[in-house]
Amino acid sequence: MAKSSGLNFNLPSVDDLFSTEEERAEARLEKVVNLSFSEISDFPNHPFKVRMDEAMREMTESVKQYGVLVPALVRPKRSGGYEMVAGHRRKKAADLAGLAEIPCIVRQLTDDEATIIMVDSNLQREQILPSEKAFAYKMKLDAMKRQGQRTDLTLSPVATKLDTAAQLGRQSGESRDQVFRFIRLTNLIPEILELVDNSVLKDPETLQIALRPAVELSYLRKEEQADLFAIMDELDCTPSHAQAIKMRQMSEAKTGGERLAKDALVSIMKEEKPNQKEQFKIPKERINKYFAPGTPAQKIEDTIIKALELYRKRQRSLER
Repeated sequence: MAKSSGLNFNLPSVDDLFSTEEERAEARLEKVVNLSFSEISDFPNHPFKVRMDEAMREMTESVKQYGVLVPALVRPKRSGGYEMVAGHRRKKAADLAGLAEIPCIVRQLTDDEATIIMVDSNLQREQILPSEKAFAYKMKLDAMKRQGQRTDLTLSPVATKLDTAAQLGRQSGESRDQVFRFIRLTNLIPEILELVDNSVLKDPETLQIALRPAVELSYLRKEEQADLFAIMDELDCTPSHAQAIKMRQMSEAKTGGERLAKDALVSIMKEEKPNQKEQFKIPKERINKYFAPGTPAQKIEDTIIKALELYRKRQRSLER
């Protein structure tokens, strides 16, 4: 029996046989194609919200007048159809404008490449919520770590995995510590994370909590966070940074799965905070006629207090 020669012949494909090199090169080029909305699915666990805000209304009006000027970026899915990488807001605006399809660049991308491009394209937006940054930074940091020493996308040749967070921070205009603070927010329950977003949206009708105290609260157990949220809702206030640190320290002191008692949380929350002391303000135009122009504010306040003391004495004398 004759032995196999072991030769491996690489036969050309049918496409190669019946197409020129120029045609094959052109086929590899990225092209802009129009895709219907039904062909495009959202990026998995997309961290950026598509909000119906003023910016979206303006974008929708622009699309109505001029169409989608900048194509979206999609990648083919193994199961068929396409996955949106960059352009979720443009897709929504096109839909609201009554269009049936959107121009897209189709690009072959790995999961990590797609994640990094998705995050970077959205970080250019004018207003980004803390929750969006939190999950976006986490997704990108994980992708960059998996890439290791690759330099063709984001990392410099000298970057190491230990420097990945610092590299991400430089790309995003944040310090390494700030990147980790935002990523810590992913450990918050959704109800408290929403309060952190409120601090950026600045709706006066909602409870708000700043980044630094929120980071401290992220170390509490989920059950403790749920208890705290209920207390915040009942008391209509949020903890200061110092109070949040105190809660974290007390929680971390618990052992064996024991959770921080609700009474302890209530006690901390009821401590008076300088920024939440109730203040009473009188419009300046109502008291101007009682004081000479240029009277210092402290002298005005002292005079009003003395007047009120005299008024109270008089009222008490009349009651006798």
